[in-house]
Amino acid sequence: MPNIRHTPEAPTRAQRLTAGDRIDAHRHDDHQIVYAGSGVVAVTTGAGTWFAPGTRAIWVPAGTVHAHRAHGRLDLHLVGLPADDNPLALDHPAVLAVSPLLRELILAYTRDPGDDSPERHRLRAVLRDQLRLSPQQPLRLPAPADPRLAAVCALVHADPADARTLAALGAATGVGERTLSRLFRAEFGMTFPQWRTQSRLYHALRMLADGLPVTTVAHRCGWSSASAFIDVFRRSFGYTPGTHNRRP
Repeated sequence: MPNIRHTPEAPTRAQRLTAGDRIDAHRHDDHQIVYAGSGVVAVTTGAGTWFAPGTRAIWVPAGTVHAHRAHGRLDLHLVGLPADDNPLALDHPAVLAVSPLLRELILAYTRDPGDDSPERHRLRAVLRDQLRLSPQQPLRLPAPADPRLAAVCALVHADPADARTLAALGAATGVGERTLSRLFRAEFGMTFPQWRTQSRLYHALRMLADGLPVTTVAHRCGWSSASAFIDVFRRSFGYTPGTHNRRP
């Protein structure tokens, strides 16, 4: 990530981005919570991409070089926390579940960043408590380091509907299935089917944010039927894909 900006204080604010807008690579000396009030936000670091719709938020620890990208119209909410204030005790990015209460706390806290009233300090204390209670979600696309693994990942990303087995993808890139299976587990900590599901969910979120119909998204992302897609999507995000763009 060239031309990395250093902004010591992580901002707390709300801003609107249009589809495709980016915030280039930068880092803060503070921690930051990244939340999409609407649309989908993707945060990319050297280790991969974390993605979240409005039922999830992304934790970015202090010092992490990261970039943002908007999918769909994005109402972006950012909450900065000092480096010595780490309610999650995490030193790596993570996707967190956002309860209705936590959502309202984030929206309220980013509404008037200049407010320094006692009420706002109490609001922040409750927000921190809710963050600490938020379970982590496996919504990330890790960046492959091994070029053999990167070649296979590129094929899947280029066509999420590609139904080829790992053996067939390995044959197309000149790598054995057992080697690739080992690399997926060693680098990503997941199997190839698990990783492919994450990739398909990421592409599905992008397509839904662009307004594509659910059936079209299911087909383009490789699910055998719309109902199969809806089931996986609901279990991953807590709502159905048909309601994605109607959520508050």
